[in-house]
Amino acid sequence: MHELPTEWTALCALVFLLGLKHGFDADHLATIDGLTRYNARLGRRFGRYCGALFSLGHGVIVLVIALAVGIASERWDAPPWLEQFGAWTSILFLSLIGIVNLHAVLSAPPNQVVAPVGLKGRLLGRLNRASHPLTVALVGALFALSFDTVSQSALFALTAAQFGGVGHALFLGTLFVLGMLVTDGVNGLWISRLIARADQLACIASRVMSLAVSGVSLLVAAFGAAKLMVPAVDAWSEGKELAFGAVVVAVIALSFSAALVLARQTTARQSTAQVV
Repeated sequence: MHELPTEWTALCALVFLLGLKHGFDADHLATIDGLTRYNARLGRRFGRYCGALFSLGHGVIVLVIALAVGIASERWDAPPWLEQFGAWTSILFLSLIGIVNLHAVLSAPPNQVVAPVGLKGRLLGRLNRASHPLTVALVGALFALSFDTVSQSALFALTAAQFGGVGHALFLGTLFVLGMLVTDGVNGLWISRLIARADQLACIASRVMSLAVSGVSLLVAAFGAAKLMVPAVDAWSEGKELAFGAVVVAVIALSFSAALVLARQTTARQSTAQVV
C-alpha cells in the first residue's frame, strides 16, 4: 500500500482530500443533480439538501467497510495483486466516465442543460425519483456498494492498521466521509441555485462542469496508467500524493466558480444586446 503516506498527519490530510475528490465523482454529481431537480419540481423543501443526504447514506457504508477491514486487517494481509487490479479497474472506469461526459457535452443542443453522466446512475436511473430524505440517503448507500468505494475504503483502512487498527481505520473513514459531505452538500446547493436561475445561465454552467469532470477523469486515468507502465513516472510521483489530490480538487472547485462567472457574463452581455 505504498500509494498512501506513512506519516499520520499527511495520511489524514490525504484521506480528507480523497473524500472531497470522491464527492466530485460523476455518479455523485449526476445522481445529486437528478435528485435535486426532481424534488425541486415537486416543491419539497429538502431538495436543496439532497447532496448532503446522499453523502450521509454513502458515508454509512464507507464506515462499515472501514470497520470490517480494520478488524480483518488484524488477521489478514491483502494479496499483492489486489492493488494492481484495483488501480487498473479505476483507470478503466475513469476513462469511460471521461468519454461519456465529453460525448454528452458535444451532443447536447445549445439550449439544453447538460447533467454530468455517471455509469452507475445509468443502471439505476429510477433511483433519481427518490422523494423522501431517508430514501435519498438509501440511494447514497446503494451507490457505495461499488468497487471504487470499497477499494478506497479498504485501502486507507488497511493503511491505518499500522497506526493502531480499528479505531484509526474508523477515524480515517470519518475524515473521508466529511470530505465527501462537503463536496456533495455544496453540489446539491449549487444545483438548487441553478434551478432558480435563468435557463441560459444553467446551460452554460452545466457545460463547463461536465467538461471539467470529463477532463479531470481522463487526465487522472492517463496519469494512473503512466505510473503503472513507466517506472520513472511512478518514482517521480512517490510522496506527492497529497499535492496531486489537492490539485484535482482545486481544478474542479475552480470550475464551479468559473462556470458561474462565465454564465453571468454571457447572460449580462445578452441582456445588454437586447436592450440596445
